[in-house]
Amino acid sequence: MSIPIFQVDAFAEEPFKGNPAGVCLLRGPAEADWMQSVAAEMNLAETAFPLTEGDGFRLRWFTPKVEVKLCGHATLATAHILWEQGVLAPGREARFQTLSGLLTARRVGDLIELDFPSRPPLPRPPDWAEAVVGALGLKPVYIGMSAEDVLFEAADEEAVRAVLPDFATLRSLPARGVIVTSRSSDRRFDFVSRFFAPAVGVDEDPVTGSSHTVLVPYWAGRLGRTSFTAYQASARGGVLHLRLEGDRVRIAGRAVTVIKGQLVA
Repeated sequence: MSIPIFQVDAFAEEPFKGNPAGVCLLRGPAEADWMQSVAAEMNLAETAFPLTEGDGFRLRWFTPKVEVKLCGHATLATAHILWEQGVLAPGREARFQTLSGLLTARRVGDLIELDFPSRPPLPRPPDWAEAVVGALGLKPVYIGMSAEDVLFEAADEEAVRAVLPDFATLRSLPARGVIVTSRSSDRRFDFVSRFFAPAVGVDEDPVTGSSHTVLVPYWAGRLGRTSFTAYQASARGGVLHLRLEGDRVRIAGRAVTVIKGQLVA
């Protein structure tokens, strides 16, 4: 039995930008080892596996190496495919039961808007903050820790774009990844960021929805605002439209399908 599988560029205005994600439309329950093998075969930052359940979907995400608890761009890609393929009616909200609880996606004009939990950084830096500073080779304006990731504010956008991390050191840290951010020098954007996660098999993620669940509450505190337009300054790059609402973060962007196929293994 073949299974529909897609590759989608999320947080992208056109093909070959943003962050590519796999979306595998499961026809029934699947073993974790099999999903992990599919994700390794796709060799993308994440591959998503939605399965119809109740009034929505059970959704799991895998990098080429591990299952993860939260992924923004693959959730956006999944919602895009569910509407595009007619699995969901165009005006219907997508509801996902995940390891991070209930997540939703809805269409807002030509954007797809995700509703994710806010994960503000903790008040104290990690005990191993100096290892992060050494691995990035930058002086921090701020360094802190969220539930999974290190948050590192650099002096300016030039520093964010120029950083060449020591991936071996980052891989050894007790964190999913490291978010490097600063105010944007481009008036179109409020802040920029990059995200490095070699510990889960992704040296640099092109555009990361989940990192913005940390960035939005952080920049809300720094700038005294709750709405932002951000740019993730990877080689592919991507634009995110963001809003803080209490303990939730709204993350919106566009998506483009680039590959449609059938998984036969």
